[in-house]
Amino acid sequence: MKRFLIGLFSILIVGVVGIASYAVWTTHGAIEKIHKDSSIKTSDKADTLTKSGKPIAILLLGTDTGALDRSYKGRTDSMMIAVINPKTKKTFLLSLERDTPITIDGQTVKLNAAYAYGSASSSIKQVEKLVNIKLNGYALINMGGLESIVDSLGGVTVTSNLTFTEFGHSFVKGTVYNMKGNQLLSYVRERHLDPRGDYGRQLRQQQVLRAVISKAVSNPTTIFNQKFIKRLSSNILTDLSWSSFKNLALKYRAAFGTVKSDQMVGTGETINGQSMQVMSQAEKTRVHNELERYLK
Repeated sequence: MKRFLIGLFSILIVGVVGIASYAVWTTHGAIEKIHKDSSIKTSDKADTLTKSGKPIAILLLGTDTGALDRSYKGRTDSMMIAVINPKTKKTFLLSLERDTPITIDGQTVKLNAAYAYGSASSSIKQVEKLVNIKLNGYALINMGGLESIVDSLGGVTVTSNLTFTEFGHSFVKGTVYNMKGNQLLSYVRERHLDPRGDYGRQLRQQQVLRAVISKAVSNPTTIFNQKFIKRLSSNILTDLSWSSFKNLALKYRAAFGTVKSDQMVGTGETINGQSMQVMSQAEKTRVHNELERYLK
């Protein structure tokens, strides 16, 4: 998972908006440790919406800080929007293409660079512009501590959708694995051997995330342990408050029972010497409409 929690970000991040809702909200200290505010207006924040049990859209980010001996701020090479709707009892996961071109300070750069240029607020601003919806919060995961977090969960059961070997771990299509730590990172980061490239990697990210959600929902006591809470709080930042976590745990659990996923797909083009994925207006409209549909 070289580019960062690149798919696992999903796994842990769900921990922040869903799975962790069951565990982390039980401890004020843990919430305070992982809280970092964003520029989202008070009226749009998850804190306000979850109080009345309304649908929310959370930006899930994975940063490569600490991954593969990295120590710089990093880019968010894993990016998803999670729409959680307690009324329809459904959750929608949309993978965003990291190579989507955006404009920052007059320069054309990739979407995954928005965080490096500023903060989570920068990423929120760019993603809102891309899909034309309001986001209600974010959750950012540091890949450096991913392995220990996954191990504290006891791993997740996943059926490989591709045959390949990555960083010493081999996978056979159709074979079921109980994945942990480095093995799981190897599974979700591979894109060079996948004929679908980064889009194939996104599918594995979604696959793992659904597996984590399923495990949490079927047996939430799995994550009700101090080891998980401690490791999670050391590797995640979010603008979700104590009240949001509590509301997610009390009012939104049923929404994690049905998880649908999608991808924003573009066309490869070279811009300023960089390989990028350009989204057509038709694709932007399609994605916007899907997000709005799950937010109703």
